[in-house]
Amino acid sequence: MGAAAGFVGLVVVVAVVVLLLSLSVRMVQQYQRGIVFRFGRVLDRIREPGLHLIVPIADRMVRVSMQTTVIGVPAQGAITRDNVTLTVDAVVYYRVVDPVKALVNVRDYPSAVLQVAQTALRSVIGKADLDTVLGDRDKVNAELKTVIDAPTEKPWGLLIERVEVKDVSLPEGMKRSMSRQAEAERERRARVIAADGEFQASRRLADASRAMADTPGAYQLRLLQTVVDVAAEKNSTLVMPFPVELLRFFDEVARGAREPAATEPAVPVVPGDGHRREGHR
Repeated sequence: MGAAAGFVGLVVVVAVVVLLLSLSVRMVQQYQRGIVFRFGRVLDRIREPGLHLIVPIADRMVRVSMQTTVIGVPAQGAITRDNVTLTVDAVVYYRVVDPVKALVNVRDYPSAVLQVAQTALRSVIGKADLDTVLGDRDKVNAELKTVIDAPTEKPWGLLIERVEVKDVSLPEGMKRSMSRQAEAERERRARVIAADGEFQASRRLADASRAMADTPGAYQLRLLQTVVDVAAEKNSTLVMPFPVELLRFFDEVARGAREPAATEPAVPVVPGDGHRREGHR
């Protein structure tokens, strides 16, 4: 009888010890920090990763994740400084740097960060013009980070690591206007490039004409080269310009042939005689 009572007592003691251990042992993961509340008041020491003992019933431990959290800001309608209606959404990256402030000073800090991000997004977009929102995203992102980080870092113990504007939706009329503007800009660049090419080509042609003027035979060589290039196309009809210099060349050759004939004496002809007699020189 006494042995049975002693065994039952031992079992009860073991059960009580196991219950106390289950109530007092807490494990904190590597990416977490433990905050202990004793009778509702926060203890100064923050529990690092590992196994920790707390006082049952009197203590309560809350684990806070120190990992970087990503939240998506829903699309917000905003009007830019130049009165253009946009729909903008963003992404916010933040993490807890002071777990005590994150638990004590703000309730449901992920939802609070989301609300601050939505308000800041509309405010920043309203201060910027359309060209800045579309072309200078880094400036907009930096300003968003500053605006969101101001009310969250010191009071709430949160650090806004990064804010990025994800998408900007424009009205259809604005898209068509920007498309026409881009087409006009491209056409202007094409005309400027073509005019610059014509100017450079004219300067090269002027240099070539001066070089060919110093060498008259270069015109004939250029003409023959042009004929060869045209003949390679296998055309049935070849229209070839005839340069004035070549006509002058032929005129000079013909004039040189007539001058020796003009210096020879004429042969006298005797009337009644059907044959010519050669005169004596």
